[in-house]
Formats: sequence, structure tokens, C-alpha cells
Amino acid sequence: MKPGLLKNILLAGLLAGLLDILAAIKGNAVGTFKFIASGVFGEAAFAGGTDMVAWGIFFHFFIAISFAALYFLIYPKNALMRKNKWISGLLYGGLFVWAVMNLGVLPLTQAPQAAFNWSGVLTNMAILAVCIGWPIAWLADKYYKL
Repeated sequence: MKPGLLKNILLAGLLAGLLDILAAIKGNAVGTFKFIASGVFGEAAFAGGTDMVAWGIFFHFFIAISFAALYFLIYPKNALMRKNKWISGLLYGGLFVWAVMNLGVLPLTQAPQAAFNWSGVLTNMAILAVCIGWPIAWLADKYYKL
């Protein structure tokens, strides 16, 4: 294990989480973080105060850092990921992260579920590719090439 791995995972996760939340907020930070908290706390999150906002922030960045950690751990073992960081990030964020969150995690939570529509799916995939996949892939590539 190279020195600084944890620091780089945290940096990648925090950057990806920040970019992703900036794309998601759309003028309502409090509501966005309460929605995230509702995954665990259900409808009570929307009636809560700053405690629910804090839980939403925690959950959001925990998930982003977890996806960064997974990418960093897989990257040195996967030649396809090392071949092109931009394509790798696009596929990781736009397909893998989207699928894990929307087909695995969100259905298991108490968060309100939006109706399926292709426009929303493609928009979310693009946001995850650009805001999650690319920053993580770029920082992992940079870390492992040093």
C-alpha cells in the first residue's frame, strides 16, 4: 500500500461528494439533505431540524467516500480502469454508481421514490459520471502514477 492512500481516498470522496451535492441542491440545500436523511429516518426527516440536515450531510459524504474507496482499491488490479481514466470514470459514475444507488440502495431506504422516467435517469447518470466518476478516476490515476 502506497503512503497517503487514505488521504487521497478522502480527498476524492469529499471532492466528488461536493460536486454531486452542488448538482443536486437546486436552491434547496436544507430540503436536499433532509431528503438524504429520509433514507434512514423516513418522513420524520422532513419534520426535523438541523439534526436531519447534519445526518443528510453525513450520509451523503459517507457514500461518496465509500465509492471513492472502492474505486481506489479496484484501480491497481484492473487494467481496463488504468487504460483511460476518463472512460473509466464515466462508466464507474454513470453506470456503476447509478446502478448501485438506484437499483440497490435507494429501494431499501425509506426515502420517497420518484417515478421512473428516461430523462431523469439519463440526467442522473450524466451527473454521477461527471461529478462522481471523473473526479475519483482522475485522483486515483494521479495517485497511482506518482
